[in-house]
Amino acid sequence: MVIAEISVFPLGTGSPSVSPYVAAAVRELEASGLKCTLGPMGTTVEAETPEEVYAAVTRAQAAVFELGVWRAYTVIKMDERRDVEGRSAEDMVRSVRERA
Repeated sequence: MVIAEISVFPLGTGSPSVSPYVAAAVRELEASGLKCTLGPMGTTVEAETPEEVYAAVTRAQAAVFELGVWRAYTVIKMDERRDVEGRSAEDMVRSVRERA
C-alpha cells in the first residue's frame, strides 16, 4: 500500500490566491479513482502502487498548466509499506493518536 501527500503549487499566477489552480489539481487527483483526502496543505492519496500515484500527479500537474501557468512546483511525500496489507491513512493517524 502506498500513501502519499501531494501538493501542487502554481508559480507566476499574478495573484496570491491559488485556489482555482489547486482545485483543478484536486479534481484530477479525485478523478484518478484513488482514495483522496483534501487537507489544508496537501491532498492525501492512497494507492496500491507508486505508479498509480505518479500517474495521478502527472494529470494534476497538467490540469494546472492548462489554466495558463508556465511553472508548477510539486511536492510528493510518499510512504510505501510492504510488510502490512490494507493499511490506510486513517490507520496511520489512529496509531499515533493511540500513543498521544
